Amino acid sequence: MAELIAKSPCDGLLPVEIGGVTLREVDLGHLTALAPHRGKEKSFAEAMKAAHGLTLPKPGRATGKDGKRLIWFGRAHVLLAGPAPAARLLSHAAVTDQSDAWAALRIEGEGVEDVLARLVPIDLRQQVFKRGHTARTQLQHMNVSITRLGDDAFMILGFRSMATTLVHELETAMSGVAARRAG
Repeated sequence: MAELIAKSPCDGLLPVEIGGVTLREVDLGHLTALAPHRGKEKSFAEAMKAAHGLTLPKPGRATGKDGKRLIWFGRAHVLLAGPAPAARLLSHAAVTDQSDAWAALRIEGEGVEDVLARLVPIDLRQQVFKRGHTARTQLQHMNVSITRLGDDAFMILGFRSMATTLVHELETAMSGVAARRAG
């Protein structure tokens, strides 16, 4: 009988540090997609606040912090990262476990905006994309979610099936920015 071993999406690929920018995999705990039932948006917001102490984010925003975060994930959708969803949320929203579906990366360091500018078609400069801002966008040809965590830090969520490509694209951009700065 085969012995199955659980592996993270980026097992053996990370961490990587190039030119002062670090890319590493992070464990966000449970990842749960939530979509409030029609007409239950207000009661869902109240239940989320009571159950997890999190307010629903506005479009393009995230609330909470490491260990317990609520990320805007599209129209009438949020992603709860960290705790398992409280049972009381089931009567207010569609709840879907996404824990094994995503690769979660943290990229940080001086020059991280330059690295991402090579790959992402939106403006991630700090004066435009501030801490707590989040976007569903493209990173090269891959769909991702990007959230600014700090001055020089971002969280990137990409499909687990694309983890190797995601890491490769980020490493290539990191090398390019490092070479340009050294040059």
